[in-house]
Amino acid sequence: MPVILWAFVASVVALWGVDAATSGAGAGSLPWVVRTQGLYLSGLLSIAMMSLAMVLATRPVWLERPLGGMDRIYRQHKWAGILAGVFALLHWLVEMSDGLIKSVFGRGGRPAKESFAGWFEGLRDAGEELGEFAIYLLLAMVVLSLLRRFPYKFWRHLHRAMPVLYLMLAFHAAVLAPVQWWQQPVGLLMAGLLAAGSVAALCSLSGRVGRGRQARGQVVSVNRPAADVTSVVCRLEGDWRGHRAGQFAFVTFERFEGAHPFTIASADSGDRTVRFEIKALGDYTRSLPQRLQAGMPVTVEGPYGRFELDRRDHRARQVWVAGGIGVTPFLAWLSALQSDPRGAPEADLHYCTRDAAKDPFAERLRGLCEGVPSIRLHVHDGARGDHLTAAQLHGAPGGTRLRTEVWFCGPQGLADQLRRGLAGEWRVRFHQEAFEMR
Repeated sequence: MPVILWAFVASVVALWGVDAATSGAGAGSLPWVVRTQGLYLSGLLSIAMMSLAMVLATRPVWLERPLGGMDRIYRQHKWAGILAGVFALLHWLVEMSDGLIKSVFGRGGRPAKESFAGWFEGLRDAGEELGEFAIYLLLAMVVLSLLRRFPYKFWRHLHRAMPVLYLMLAFHAAVLAPVQWWQQPVGLLMAGLLAAGSVAALCSLSGRVGRGRQARGQVVSVNRPAADVTSVVCRLEGDWRGHRAGQFAFVTFERFEGAHPFTIASADSGDRTVRFEIKALGDYTRSLPQRLQAGMPVTVEGPYGRFELDRRDHRARQVWVAGGIGVTPFLAWLSALQSDPRGAPEADLHYCTRDAAKDPFAERLRGLCEGVPSIRLHVHDGARGDHLTAAQLHGAPGGTRLRTEVWFCGPQGLADQLRRGLAGEWRVRFHQEAFEMR
C-alpha cells in the first residue's frame, strides 16, 4: 500500500486522539468507552478514506507531479477504497458488539443515549438507516472490485453507483458525528473531507470528470500487426492539447463501453494524430478488430502520466525494460528521438517477447534503434529460452557500479523478479507505471 495513505491514516488518527485527549473519552465503564471511541474512530477513518477516494477519482491533474502520475493516483484511489471498506466493516462490527459486551460485562456502565430536538433526531435516525444500508453495498462493491474474474464491462456500470453511496455515507457521518467534534480540529478535517468528497461525487454524477481534457476525432486506420494486437490511428480535433512521449489517454470508441486507458505509442508530430497499440487482454479488446473501422468517431481524454524520457536522471546509466505490450511507451520515446538522435541518451533497451519471429514490435524496434545509435537494443526471445534476469542488468556496460535508472513497463511478474534481483543495490532506481485502473 502506498506510504502516503499510511501518513493520511496516521494524521486522521492523530486528530481523533487530540479530541479524545481534550474532550475526554466519554462517560461509562471501560468496555463501553472503548466501544464508543472505536465506533467514532472507525467511522471517521472510513469516511475519510472514501472522501479521498472520491477526490482522486476525478483525475486531478494537479496531483500528477507530487504523486508521480495519473497511474499512481489511481493506485492511491484503489487502496483508499479498499481501506474505506475495511474500516467500514470494522465500524459495523463495533456497532454490532453491544450484545457481546452486555453478555460479558453486563449493562452497567453503559452511557445514556444522546437525545436531540425533534427534527435533528429524525435526521439522525434517517442517517443511521441510510448508513447501514450503504455500508452493505460498499462492502459488496469492494469485493467485486477485487474479483478479477468479474467482467470489467459490468463492474464499470456498477462502479458508477459509488458517488451515490458516498453521499449516503457522508450524510450518515455528518448527522451522527459527536457534536463536540465540530469545535475541534478533527471536526474541521471532517467538514473539509465531506465537502471535497461531496463536490467530487456530484462532479462524477454529472459526467464532468475529465471533460475539460477530452478531444473528439475519428479513427483513421485499423490494422492487426499480430493476431492479438490491434493498431489504431486516430486524428483528433483542435482541442487536443498534444502529448509527451510515454503518456497515456482514456479512449472511448463506443459510448456504452466507456473509456479504456491505453498508452500512446507514437510521438507528438504536431498534426493531432495519435497511435494506440492495443493488446487483446479481455473480451472487449479481443473484439476491437471487428468493432472498429476507419471513419468511426472517437473521444480521447488526456494526456496523463509521468512515464516521460525528460524525467530521466541525466547523470545515471539508463536501462529500459519492455515486456510484451509494455513496449508502447518506448516506441513513443524512440519515435520522439528520431528528430534529434545526437541529443539522445545512451541506454540499454531490453525487450522481452514470447516469440520474436512472430512479434511485430521486434522489427520495429530494430528500425527505430538504427536511427538512434546510442540506444543498444537487446531482444530476449522466450521461444529460444532467452529470459531477462537481473544478473543481465548487472552485466551491462558499467554494471550497477554506476548510478542506474531502470525504466520498466510490462508484466508485474517480470517487474517483481527484477526488483528482487536488484534488491540491495542502493545505486539503482526503479521506475514503473502502476497501470492498473481497477
